[in-house]
Amino acid sequence: MYETMTYTGGVHKHYEIEELIEDLGGFILQKNESQIDITLTIAVPSEDTDKIEAKAKELLGSVELSPLASTEIAVVSPTLARQHLPHAACDIAEYLRRYGTKTNMIGLARGAGKGIAQINKEEKDLIEEHDLAIFSLGSFDDCIRKKKFLFEDIDIPVIVTGSPEIVAEEINANAYVAGFGRIPRRLKRGENIRALKKLVKTSEDIISKQKEELSDDPLIISPVIVKITLERELPSIKDVNAPMAIVSQLDGVRVKLPYDEYYKEVANVVVEGYRLGDIAEIKKSKMYDHILVKILPETSIL
Repeated sequence: MYETMTYTGGVHKHYEIEELIEDLGGFILQKNESQIDITLTIAVPSEDTDKIEAKAKELLGSVELSPLASTEIAVVSPTLARQHLPHAACDIAEYLRRYGTKTNMIGLARGAGKGIAQINKEEKDLIEEHDLAIFSLGSFDDCIRKKKFLFEDIDIPVIVTGSPEIVAEEINANAYVAGFGRIPRRLKRGENIRALKKLVKTSEDIISKQKEELSDDPLIISPVIVKITLERELPSIKDVNAPMAIVSQLDGVRVKLPYDEYYKEVANVVVEGYRLGDIAEIKKSKMYDHILVKILPETSIL
């Protein structure tokens, strides 16, 4: 099992921590350099995180766990209309990205009011391709409660945000974070930042719990290893213009290549001695016909 972490330190001697990551069998997922500082998003074996912490201290840098790194989160609004999408949903998606996750914004087709709000199967299937869904709702208690059918049967963890204080269990959500709602401006004030930080902490707690559950029946191959291998073995990935051509998830990866054209090529890639098509479910995504790879647990091959 790999643990995702973020290292921040000076450029001087940063190669030492990169060499340590490689020696431990870890990976650098993302690297950002400024004139004097460097930030690394890394994945290392869980049992070796103390070695990374010791090296970071030696280099006068800092390192912290990043549970949201290598995950994909859906930020869902009842509609794409201005009363729902800006500004809370946009700022939620942008703020979560700072913690290493990949966010996708999804607007439902018929959610303009509590009386006509709906979600269809295709929208539900698209949301369920993610590790976590955050439903960005409005400012009225009654409206939020009457829209709970939008998410109560979603088969992934759901966090609901809105303005009033509501108990999550009352709306069949995994968590509820107040302090949002229909805010006609950017979320830059103190109370807004505190609400965003609480949302990040809630998301990290849910993702960490999912990782613990996965450790009870580990995946055959880590999604991080699959991602690195596909980036190395698929020449077509270099031609993808979208940011993050391959997105890591808790139980797989999203490959931003057309399914019909590249399905067989992806399935035939060998990862640590396994043909990927033999150890994963490979299917067409509801998002732009991408390739969705869901890795099977170890018990599936016993």
